[in-house]
Amino acid sequence: MTSLLEARDFLLAHRDDLDAARAGFRWPEAETFNWALDWFDGVLAADPDVRDRPALRIVDCATGSEESVSFAELSERSNRLANMLRAEGLGRGDRLLLLMGNEPLLWEVMLAAFKLGVVVIPATLLLTASELADRIERGAVKAVVTDPLQCVKVDEAGFGGLRLVAGAPDRAGWTSLDGRSDAPSTFVPEGETRGDDPLLLYFTSGTTAKPKLVMHTHRSYPTGALSTMYWLGLRPGDVHLNVSSPGWAKHAWSSFFAPWNAGACVLIINQARFDAKVLLAAIASAGATTLCAPPTVWRHIVQEDLRATRHSLRELCAAGEPLNPEIIEQVRAAWGLRIRDGYGQTETTAMVANSPGLRTTPGSMGRPLPGYEIEILDADDRPAEEGEVCVRIGGARPAGLMAGYLGADGSLFGADGDVYRTGDVAYRDDGGGLTFVGRSDDVFKSSDYRISPFELESVLIEHELVREAAVVPLADPLRLAVPRAFVVLVDGARADIDSARAIHAHAVQRLAPFKRIRELVIVSDLPKTVSGKIRRVELRRQASGEITDDMVLAQFTERQLGA
Repeated sequence: MTSLLEARDFLLAHRDDLDAARAGFRWPEAETFNWALDWFDGVLAADPDVRDRPALRIVDCATGSEESVSFAELSERSNRLANMLRAEGLGRGDRLLLLMGNEPLLWEVMLAAFKLGVVVIPATLLLTASELADRIERGAVKAVVTDPLQCVKVDEAGFGGLRLVAGAPDRAGWTSLDGRSDAPSTFVPEGETRGDDPLLLYFTSGTTAKPKLVMHTHRSYPTGALSTMYWLGLRPGDVHLNVSSPGWAKHAWSSFFAPWNAGACVLIINQARFDAKVLLAAIASAGATTLCAPPTVWRHIVQEDLRATRHSLRELCAAGEPLNPEIIEQVRAAWGLRIRDGYGQTETTAMVANSPGLRTTPGSMGRPLPGYEIEILDADDRPAEEGEVCVRIGGARPAGLMAGYLGADGSLFGADGDVYRTGDVAYRDDGGGLTFVGRSDDVFKSSDYRISPFELESVLIEHELVREAAVVPLADPLRLAVPRAFVVLVDGARADIDSARAIHAHAVQRLAPFKRIRELVIVSDLPKTVSGKIRRVELRRQASGEITDDMVLAQFTERQLGA
């Protein structure tokens, strides 16, 4: 039986030889497994050569301060917090919504919850109160951990369970976590953790329903992150910077499991407002060796004088959406390093990537990573040169694949059968790799965020002036795409700036900033199929004639709407 350490060391030994890594790699197998106890505490924090090295470094660009926490310190801190959470009534199977920014307590909470067997539901700070309420209800949340600035939002969401806050609470019903330092430093788990026990619940988006709940287990994300570690090219002792906000699966990928599987340090650079020049300076001063960032960040970075930028970077990666080949070339020309694209989903770990040493066609998302058997299939499950990206399950189910989607009745669905269909379309390029084409449904990416048209449309039609709504991506040079809304007004409503501003203001109030409508088009009707379904494909190519000039009653940009 292969252990996590053996599998990790095998990948490290074959980091530049993908064929050998794929041929010889085997996922670790264990009926009982708790990554926080067995790996973080039992291997990293117990190793005399590792325990006192920094596990987490957080740089605050506003103050210039830095906080560093070792593996041993994080192990003890999370033990104390786990004991405190248990004293507050949390136990195995309970669900905790984590609403925090990039501060040390976030990593303490994650480790402590894992040790307890508590299921964590990470959430972004950008969520509105109504979006939080939905996640709290469907996630069957028992406890919320957040910072003082988010307490009002949680209360507005109507949550009445256990409310825990970093620092002194200034609202009734909240318990401070400051007392965790007085809890015992030794943690004793209540029974064993099974590898298939639930660990994480992530919300994702769909086009015909509310965001789905993706369940990962104590095996799937922690062990599955070995593929992510391999793609990132991480080595023990590396200082790894992943530019990502908490609440998104990529944060768990590259700011938690992958670097710590490698025995690397997680580096966080906090900025109140993103500034590429400040980021590059911080990367240099912190001695970062590996960097992963979404294409939006890379598009900002190449605006700087990279040839004059001092750095110690060895590996560069991008994820979230395909990166423009010209950006990759600009960085290569300046630094002599190639940005390596990678591909995966909330439902998986990294599946396809340009791994270290691999040479593929510029713009390609690479080849299947160790542990993943990827096929391109048509709608009838037949092999195709262009088709849906599918994960072969069969008798060799990859560890990084989700347990399934959590239904309203608590049952799991969507991860059985011979293949897992990702919903993404790709083709095999001339270099033998896979090149991303797009979603097979209507979900699109804005910067590194997935946006579901259905979510935005549901908010729009709540307004009294809107009868129908459809949201499609509008090309944007910086964010790749931004939301563009087509609305049909109710009878008697005026297609003027006042109506548009009222609808837009309603959406701004209800939606997180990254989901904001950037252009609003009032139309007399929407193109539909004979069965009455909206044809968003025709809205995406407005020049096709389906949306004619006489159908467009008014059109307004975000600037005109006063946002």
